[in-house]
Amino acid sequence: MSTPTTPPPSLDSRVIGALVGAAVGDALGGAVEGWSPEDIVRRHGGRVTGIVGPFHRDAWRTARPIAPYHKGDGHVTDDTLMTHALVRVYEKVRDHLDAYAVADHLVPDLITTPRWIPELGAEALPLQRVFLAEKWIVARIHYGHTDPREAGVGNIVNCGAAMYMAPVGLVNAGHPAGAYAEALDVAGAHQSSYGREAAGVFAAAVAAACAPGATPESVTEQAIALAKDGTRAAIEAVAGAAAGIGDVAAAIGPLRAAVEPFDTVGPVYREPSLGARRPSRLHAIEELPIALGMLLVAGGDYRETVLGAVNYGRDCDSIATMGGALAGALGGESVVPDEWSAEVARASRLDLRAPGAALAAVAREVFARDVGRRRAHEALFGAIAGV
Repeated sequence: MSTPTTPPPSLDSRVIGALVGAAVGDALGGAVEGWSPEDIVRRHGGRVTGIVGPFHRDAWRTARPIAPYHKGDGHVTDDTLMTHALVRVYEKVRDHLDAYAVADHLVPDLITTPRWIPELGAEALPLQRVFLAEKWIVARIHYGHTDPREAGVGNIVNCGAAMYMAPVGLVNAGHPAGAYAEALDVAGAHQSSYGREAAGVFAAAVAAACAPGATPESVTEQAIALAKDGTRAAIEAVAGAAAGIGDVAAAIGPLRAAVEPFDTVGPVYREPSLGARRPSRLHAIEELPIALGMLLVAGGDYRETVLGAVNYGRDCDSIATMGGALAGALGGESVVPDEWSAEVARASRLDLRAPGAALAAVAREVFARDVGRRRAHEALFGAIAGV
């Protein structure tokens, strides 16, 4: 008698799962962003296990360096604001994107249309919330009229581009190399060096996670196969450290030790070293390798991946965004706990499912376009080569 098998998640389920999973991870991590694992344990009396309030409690309005942002209580941060903005660009273009799509569509989205900003509790232009590395896009392209393909040169080298590249991986679901190439082009308007590289590798990992039968190991192997220089070395080191660890709490120290030689920020996150965030072929952002490491340790389990990322501290909203996107793409929408997604949607005043549903439709259209383009090329090359 054969054992019934559970069918793999559909494209829609994976896309929605990745984007909802990313937003929920972002909201959980935002509450403790910038703090050390020890700080988090002291503040919360143990590990964070779900949605929590601001680190400074009611003093968040004035406490530095957090003020004036209301981080915690289920509020998403700029990671999600930028991700949803990129989805809106795909909805307009309905094809593959490049750096010019950033100039033509993403920059206007940031500076022309007020939207609800959960951390501000008000409608505002997204530009007024995003970090300096994202403001750079507007300064360089809108005001400086820089070639979009080169606008990222000179910016802070950080996870700013990588944190919102999940949509690129989802549009290229099952095609990691295509996702990598597209994300590198898109991210050229925002980042250079290992920040841009991380954007490509993260998009590739999300595309790999969409494949039926994908595992944390296969996703990580694909990321390593495409990654270059310090990014590749950092992922290899973290993946090696993750091997044999079955508990995300126990993994925090070993994963940090593995990524530390590649991280330019230094041991105290809020006191970056003099060499922090500068271009280098030897270094990597911290967030992507750690997200993959937590995914490996958790065996792809969404809840454990995200909680491991959150309790890691440091830039944990972006780590949990990436880990949540990967786990959501692997398992589909159902793996994201309803009690988390419903509360984040309510608290942030966002429809978390709608961007995923819209992007899945775009992905189907783009695939149909790709098939048509490929067939046209096959016919033309056949005529040229006499095949």
